[in-house]
Amino acid sequence: MRLGILETGQPPPEVDQFGDYPAMFRALFGPDAYDYQTFDVQAGKLPASAEACAAYLITGSSAGVYDPLAWIEPLKDFLRAAKGTPMVGICFGHQIMAEAFGGKVIQSPKGWGVGLHRYEVQHPEVWMDAPRLTIAASHQDQVVAPPPDATVIAASEFTPFGMLAYGDQPAISLQLHPEFEPGYARALIENRRGTRFTDEQADQAILSFEQPDDRAQVGGWIQRFLAQATLGRS
Repeated sequence: MRLGILETGQPPPEVDQFGDYPAMFRALFGPDAYDYQTFDVQAGKLPASAEACAAYLITGSSAGVYDPLAWIEPLKDFLRAAKGTPMVGICFGHQIMAEAFGGKVIQSPKGWGVGLHRYEVQHPEVWMDAPRLTIAASHQDQVVAPPPDATVIAASEFTPFGMLAYGDQPAISLQLHPEFEPGYARALIENRRGTRFTDEQADQAILSFEQPDDRAQVGGWIQRFLAQATLGRS
């Protein structure tokens, strides 16, 4: 199956030894799990048509969906044109999907969500096999109104619209980062210490990674979702 990765951002140069976001997803899913094709969306590269790939994954980004950047609206247009093609959004991808399909995203007055965050599963899908998930968070923006046909399938008090299933299409999105291994998550926090995060926030977030996480499990969920959603399409 060809999986199109819509790359919407890059790690800071100071921590690029962990690889780019497409490489993180290839490591999470397995290097041979899919026929991966990456599109550098920030450089204006989008698939020629929705049919170019069997499914799409939209990565994280330091950009906001409301930023006046030249590539944001074309990406929304592509997502709407690809409606019906299986897709998965992660962090910024979660937010841009919500905006593209009728939801609302803002810079949250709650501030940064960083470190390991736990979501409780509220409406389990058939490809989910646990009542909660604990993986890395790194976001200030949040979905504050989901699209009309979306269902909240997992969330926390801090992020009440943290994971969505789009009822009118084969699509899911998640605010958290299953692709972030703990080493990268810690390095990213240190890189942002004193700029985006206070020392106290950074220390607490780094300490949280002493707990086990569910990134492998959630990676499996995404793969089971894609297998179900693309059945008969690839």
